[in-house]
Amino acid sequence: MIVAFSITPLGVGEGVAEPVARAVKVVRDSGLPNHTDAMFTTIEGEWDEVMDVVKRAVDAVAEVAPRVGLVLKADLRQGVTDAMTSKIESLERHLP
Repeated sequence: MIVAFSITPLGVGEGVAEPVARAVKVVRDSGLPNHTDAMFTTIEGEWDEVMDVVKRAVDAVAEVAPRVGLVLKADLRQGVTDAMTSKIESLERHLP
């Protein structure tokens, strides 16, 4: 499965880089394939391992923020591995 998620620390003022960096560190330390951009972090793996990483990332932000917002989008497709890479490769083949 692929999960794209965004964690928003609330009640910490305008500077959210440090709380968000705590979440990104959890994801990167997980060892699962991942990608972070300006809007979302995407992670790939089995349901339980991905959801555990998302929970730990939320918990890491909650340690320094009184309120946390979470947006999550998932693509569940059994038997597919390396979907983060293969979806982009397929798209690139169709671009002019």
